[in-house]
Amino acid sequence: MHSAKLTIAKILTVFIVACGLQSQVWAQENSPYSRYGLGDLTPNHNILNRGMGGIAAAIADSRSLNFTNPASLGTVFNTIFDVGADIDYRILKSSNPAKKFTSANTYVSYLQMAFPLTTPKMAKKKIFWGMSLGIKPVTNINYKIQTEERITGIDSIQTLYEGSGGINQAFFGTGFKIKNFSIGINGGYMFGAKNNSTIVTFINDSVYYYTSNSANKTSINGLFINAGMQYDIAIAKDEKGNVTQNLKLGVYGNMQQNLHAKSDKIRETILYNQNGDFVRVDSVFEEKDVKGTIKYPATLGFGLAYQNLNWIIGADFEYGNWSNYRYYGQPDQVQNKWTIRAGAQYYPATENTPVKKYFNFVKYRAGFYYGPDYINTGKTRPEYGITIGAGLPLTSLKRISYNGEYVTLNTALEVGNRGNKQTNLRENVIRFSLGISMNARWFQKPKYN
Repeated sequence: MHSAKLTIAKILTVFIVACGLQSQVWAQENSPYSRYGLGDLTPNHNILNRGMGGIAAAIADSRSLNFTNPASLGTVFNTIFDVGADIDYRILKSSNPAKKFTSANTYVSYLQMAFPLTTPKMAKKKIFWGMSLGIKPVTNINYKIQTEERITGIDSIQTLYEGSGGINQAFFGTGFKIKNFSIGINGGYMFGAKNNSTIVTFINDSVYYYTSNSANKTSINGLFINAGMQYDIAIAKDEKGNVTQNLKLGVYGNMQQNLHAKSDKIRETILYNQNGDFVRVDSVFEEKDVKGTIKYPATLGFGLAYQNLNWIIGADFEYGNWSNYRYYGQPDQVQNKWTIRAGAQYYPATENTPVKKYFNFVKYRAGFYYGPDYINTGKTRPEYGITIGAGLPLTSLKRISYNGEYVTLNTALEVGNRGNKQTNLRENVIRFSLGISMNARWFQKPKYN
C-alpha cells in the first residue's frame, strides 16, 4: 500500500487557485428582481442536498460536505475536496407589456475542502472531529432594465437601470460528534459589492438635453458566524448491535450580522462617444468613501430525516428575518422569508449486490420546496420548484472500501418558478447542477507500506 505524497501546502495552493477561478466565473444573467435587497439569493446547499429539494438540517454524509449545517463535519473520516457548478436557463415573462426574455448562465457555485482531526484516543471514546474551509456565493446582482415613457412638453424619456455585484462567503468550519450528538460552527468573511446606476435620456426633436447618470458603488465586508446541531435516535438495530434504522434531528442558523459598507455616490451629466462608452460632461455631485452599515438578517432552519440501509426521507423548515434588513439605515422592498423543503434518496444496493450491477450503487434523489420570495414589490410572490438528482460513483466498485478513496459525481436538476399568473413579471428557472466529491486518505499514515 502506498501513501499519497501530497502535502498541505500543495493542497492549499490548488484550493487558492480554484478560489481565484471561482471569483471570475459569475453568470452574466439579467434578473430584474436582483435590484432589491442584496440581490438574488443563491442556493445555500451542496449538490447532494439540492437533489432532495434542499433538505440539509439533518443530513450528514461521510463522503460529501454539508456546509448548511456545520454539525455534519463530525462525520468526516477522509479528506474531501468538493466542487459544484451550475448551468441555469432563465425565462422572464412579462404580462404588461407581453414579452419574453431568456438567458443561459454557467458558474461555479462552491468550492470546499474538509479533513478529519480525530485521534485514536478520541475515536475510542466515540468522539469524532472534522474541519472544513471553502468559498461560495450568497447573493448575485445582475440586471439591465430599460423603460420608455412619454412626458408632456418634453416628448419622451428613456431610463436605463443597471446593476451588478453580489455577496460571497469565505468560510472556515469545525464540527464534533460525541456519541449521538453533533455540534458545529462556521465562521469567516463576507465580502462583495452592490453597484447600481440610473441613466436618464430625454428624447426631443428640437432641443438637445445631456444624459444624466446617478450611480452608487458600494463595497461590503464583514465577519460572520453560524452554527448547527444534530442528534441521532436509533430506531432499530441488528443482532450485532449495528443501527439499521435511524432518525436524525437537526437545527442550524445565524444571528443578525452587521456588515461594513463604503459607498461612492456620483451624480453627473454624460454623453456617449463613438465606441458606445459614456464620458462625463459635468459633475453635479460626488461623494466618496461614505461609511455605513448593512444589516444582514438572522436565519433559522430545522428538520428531521429518517434513514435505513436504502432510504433517506426528510423535511426542513427555514425562516429568514429579512424585514430587519437595512442598507445604510434604510429598509428595502423585502420581507420575511420561509421555505418548506422535503426530499428523499433511494440506494438500491445491499450487502450481497454484485459489483457488476453498477446502477444499483447509484443514489437516486428527488424533492420539492415552496415558500414566498423575500423580494416584495407590492404583492407577495410564491417561489417553488421540484428537484431530481443522482449520486454516481466514479471509482471502480471493486476498489471501494469503507475507508478507502472514493469519487462521486453528484447531479441535480431543478425546475423552479418565482411568481404566478397574478404576477406581472414571472421568472422560470431550469438549473442543472454538477458536483464532484473526492475522498482520499491524505495526511493519514498507513501502518504498513
